[in-house]
Amino acid sequence: MAESVLSTGEQLESLWNLGGLTWKELGKRVWGGMNENDLLNRSYELAYNFLLAVFPMLLVLLALLGIFASHIHSLRSYLFYYFQVALPPLAYQLVTHTLTEIVKASGGGKLTFGLLFALWSGSAGMTQLMTTLNAAYAVRERRSWIRVHLVSIGLTLVISILIILALLLVVAGGFVLNYVAQHIGINELAYVGFKIVQWLFALAFVIFAFAVIYFFAPNVYEQHWYWITPGSLVGVFLWVAASGGLRIYLHYANSYSKTYGSLGAVMILMLWFYVTGLAFLIGGQINATIEHAAAEHGHIEAKGEGEKKAA
Repeated sequence: MAESVLSTGEQLESLWNLGGLTWKELGKRVWGGMNENDLLNRSYELAYNFLLAVFPMLLVLLALLGIFASHIHSLRSYLFYYFQVALPPLAYQLVTHTLTEIVKASGGGKLTFGLLFALWSGSAGMTQLMTTLNAAYAVRERRSWIRVHLVSIGLTLVISILIILALLLVVAGGFVLNYVAQHIGINELAYVGFKIVQWLFALAFVIFAFAVIYFFAPNVYEQHWYWITPGSLVGVFLWVAASGGLRIYLHYANSYSKTYGSLGAVMILMLWFYVTGLAFLIGGQINATIEHAAAEHGHIEAKGEGEKKAA
């Protein structure tokens, strides 16, 4: 983390002033950067790696839930319920069906295998994400092969832990809430309030995951840590909005299963992963564009296009 001669307020002012751009100007530059860096196609590569990593990661999560052996079935039911909320219907059916088959066929080493395979496939996707964020900042990768992959594995581990914590928070929170409602009693207003707070905490984990990636992934120096950036907020919003829009579209115009049969579910899951990867990349492009614009307007600590540190 770089030392700064500016106060935190001065740093945040430049960030949230969008580097001196209006939202319209920012949108035009981000769109140009998306086309120049081919973000729409790079997201397909991320979707492939996400698909490889998701089932081993879920296998690890279920193995961890097995620690609470007396409540494992209830916790698994809550986990599947929240998957149903987030995923499109056909993708949800594919995930739960495949995961159930994997669990039945797995032996005692499923936790180790799942963790190692998820780490390997997830780090491959993270390396691709790092390469794309370098393109957004217009910098070349100068870190050694070993360092790049160490950073990639480290980020994969951190993001995996954050995802697991967010899922456990939501799942365990729902379990506790329903237990309290059944055995002690809770009014409807408190129930709704707890649900809102629960999801806000889970959303905070997602925003923090975005922030971690945007800070460590690109090969630039003199970075400043921000808990929330315009890129992370827009990225999370796009992800939530696109996921919801996909669910609505598939609810009213679901022709994938009729056209492609059982492959339709795989295609929808890949599409959802594509949306997720694209949200990450657009958020990174927004942050890079703001910093480049700030450098153009004379900000003393902003890096211009292609610069790894402030001039």
